[in-house]
Parts: sequence; structure tokens; C-alpha cells
Amino acid sequence: MADLFRSLINIISVFAIPLFILIFLGWGFAKKVKVYEVFVEGAKEGFQVSVKIIPYLVAMLFAIGIFRASGAMDFVVAALSPVTTLIGMPADVLPLALLRPLSGSGSMGLMTELMKTHGPDSFVGVLASTMYGSSETTFYIVAVYFGSVGIKNTRHAIPAGLIADLFGMLGALFIVRMLFRI
Repeated sequence: MADLFRSLINIISVFAIPLFILIFLGWGFAKKVKVYEVFVEGAKEGFQVSVKIIPYLVAMLFAIGIFRASGAMDFVVAALSPVTTLIGMPADVLPLALLRPLSGSGSMGLMTELMKTHGPDSFVGVLASTMYGSSETTFYIVAVYFGSVGIKNTRHAIPAGLIADLFGMLGALFIVRMLFRI
């Protein structure tokens, strides 16, 4: 069963992105949208947004640096290790799970470190990459994008994003444990 599941995942992963691109292009052509011109216009807007968000990005990266350098990350990891051990999550990936909602580049660095230490095809390596892809940088998005358009009251965005991140992490753990038959 696990081999069939692994084969199915491999087939889907090969065709997923090209299929989505073809679907979007086909849909645009069917609706008589000038796909290239709309793409270029979106790229221009994206560049303007990126210039607007630089101050928020700098503030967020500064706060994350302080959090990691202060030892707060190590304290939180030590406090949560008994819980993660119960659900079968290796302690090595816990910092990634905690940092991912804060920073994409920071969590990418942690994931790369895990790959170098454990190998990309190891349980920890596959779990780390699956967790990275199954979650979002919730606080980064709120700080940068909400800040760039002037939204001060995030209301339910942060709790909803963190709940989605939690379920993404747990889902990644479940799927990878199935793949590795653990």
C-alpha cells in the first residue's frame, strides 16, 4: 500500500506544475484574455508592492533575529519536546515547525541544515521539506502585506493562519510517516 501511495505521489509531483500552467493558459485563451500582457502588468504591480514592503520586511527579520539569538527558540523547543515525541515528530524538526510561521528564509535555512545533517531522503529530511511546503509564513504575511496596505486590525487572520500552519505540520507528519511506514 505504501509503495502504491509513493508511486502515486511521484506521478502527481511530475505533472502537477506543468498541468496547472497549461490549465491557466488554456483558461485565459478560452476567455480571450491577453495572457502575456496581463502577466506583465501583474509583474509590474508585484514590483511596486515589493518596494512598499521593504520596511516591514526589515522589521520582521530584525525581530526574528532577536528571537533566535536570545535563546528563546531553544527554550520553546525544550518545553515542547515531550509533546512532539508523543506524536512521533523528531525533535530536530521542531525548530523548523516553530520558525516557519515567522520566516520563510529562516525556516529555509533550518531545512537546509536538516538536509545536510540527515540527508534529503531520510525521514527527517523528507519531513522537513514536506512541513516547509505544507505551511505558510503567517506572521510575515500579516506584518508585511497587511502593513503595506494599512490594515492595523488583523482580527482572525493570525489565529486562522496559525491553525492552518498547525494542521499543515500535523498533516505533513502523518503523510511522511505513511511514506516511511513508521
